Amino acid sequence: MRTIGLALLACSMFVVASPDAAFAAKAETCAPLGKNKAALQALKSAGWQIDDEAERHRFVLALADCNGAADPEIRDGIAFEATQYFLRKGLINDATLAQLSAKLQAQLVAPDKSGFRRSFAALNLSEIARTDRVKAWMTPEQRAQMVSAAVDYMRSIKDFRGFDKVGGYRHAVAHTADLMMQLALNPAVDKEDLARMRDAIAVQVAPASASYITGEPERLARPILFMAQRGVFTDQEWSAWLAQFAGPGALGSWDNAFQSEAGLARRHNVTAFLSAIYVNAQASGAVALKSLAADAMEALKKLP
Repeated sequence: MRTIGLALLACSMFVVASPDAAFAAKAETCAPLGKNKAALQALKSAGWQIDDEAERHRFVLALADCNGAADPEIRDGIAFEATQYFLRKGLINDATLAQLSAKLQAQLVAPDKSGFRRSFAALNLSEIARTDRVKAWMTPEQRAQMVSAAVDYMRSIKDFRGFDKVGGYRHAVAHTADLMMQLALNPAVDKEDLARMRDAIAVQVAPASASYITGEPERLARPILFMAQRGVFTDQEWSAWLAQFAGPGALGSWDNAFQSEAGLARRHNVTAFLSAIYVNAQASGAVALKSLAADAMEALKKLP
């Protein structure tokens, strides 16, 4: 996945449309502004050239409907890459950015059995958050709403599927961390909202039902590192926040941690997260991160 960074149709003599089948049909016919996959690939090869401004704005809004596409080439290689291109080139006006943001935030809370739509809504929102960081256009209310959407979604994630060779990436935790990184970099996001994001990240550092293998700890570490560079939290506040991960959490005790899947998963996830904090803070040489690196190492030493 980038740095900053499937459905089966069951048939019988009686054909009944299942939710999965309905999703598959919709995913397979994702065609923004009537463009099929071949037309989208041609547009990509042409460098996403859409000269007509109104058409370009309609197109970027329509691309959001492809976030649930089962085909990773459509969902990731076309819809996300095109959206990223238009936004980073400054080719989308503020009014359309606001519309797109609202549409994507609605996807974060809509039913999503496949696990693709919510995850890629979060990834695309990270690009919208970046536009506001680079050149502020959101109202304080719009920015606060995006923070709340990111926090609520991060806390709610229960689908920890990362990559599979058929569907590609879901990566909900990593994508939401990317969104939070862009928000953390924005000086207009205040300490209160940074604290809400920081504490939502804590929920997913070592979830009980996941053992991360697709880079989630490193992605979760990034917004924390940028928050620390902001200098809004004291060294004592960071020390207390990092110390929580040295504990056994829901395990209740580290006793026999090496004899249970839950214990091994928590130790693995926490070690990976704290190591990412320590290595990046230490390697940066930034004075603002010196204390964070020391606190991360102190927490690592307390792990079994």
